[in-house]
Amino acid sequence: MELEGTSVIVTGGASGIGEASARRLALLGAKPVICDLNEEKGKAVAADLKGEFVKTDVADPEQVQAAVNAALGLGPLRALVNAAGIGNANRTVNREGKPFPLEQFEMVIRVNLIGTFNCLRLAAAAMSQQDPVDDQGQRGAIVNIASVAAFDGQIGQAAYSASKGGVVGLTLPVARDLSAIGIRVNTIAPGLIDTPIYGQGEGSDQFKAKLAQSVLFPKRLGYSTELASMVAELITNDYMNAETLRVDGGIRMPPK
Repeated sequence: MELEGTSVIVTGGASGIGEASARRLALLGAKPVICDLNEEKGKAVAADLKGEFVKTDVADPEQVQAAVNAALGLGPLRALVNAAGIGNANRTVNREGKPFPLEQFEMVIRVNLIGTFNCLRLAAAAMSQQDPVDDQGQRGAIVNIASVAAFDGQIGQAAYSASKGGVVGLTLPVARDLSAIGIRVNTIAPGLIDTPIYGQGEGSDQFKAKLAQSVLFPKRLGYSTELASMVAELITNDYMNAETLRVDGGIRMPPK
């Protein structure tokens, strides 16, 4: 599927994997709508890519619909990248015998799982109204960002792993649902990716070097650009559908 002259929506597009994906898709001719809560960075990325920024809580239907409307104003909506997400580190019961705060578990599920589905359903509804791009009836493609934590969840990752496991679980049934209207759905499960979440400086570099020892090869954290390359492939390769792909350097996460 060609992206020249189309619009795409990228959630979490102000930084990390989302920003790298927006930049890669812009190189392919798409005009991106950057959805994020960080207005300063989001507006800067959107301006640089000649797209638009929409401040977006991905679990809020009205805010996501506003992003969809903005995309339709830029061109036919052909792709969605669900890259927005948050983390959490809590044991189910901590060393003091206190249980995982339920509201914190719910927040991670709300953003990572419900937010993903909310964006997916509203973007797909808009894509369904677009003219097909080929004689097979193709109208668009969706890429969700999960995590290897969906399969190799570590100690303290109950909420995060559950949320990303839910995204993996959505992939096949939603791809089956949307096949009737010519929309493909795939999911990427990244491993350890070098994003701003790890901070900067000597301490950060030492921490990332320690993490990299768990990676099979190459012995480093992944780059956002490497994830963006896979995002672009899943959108433009017409025969990729209903798959979850690990992009992780062969890592299998240890318990902690």
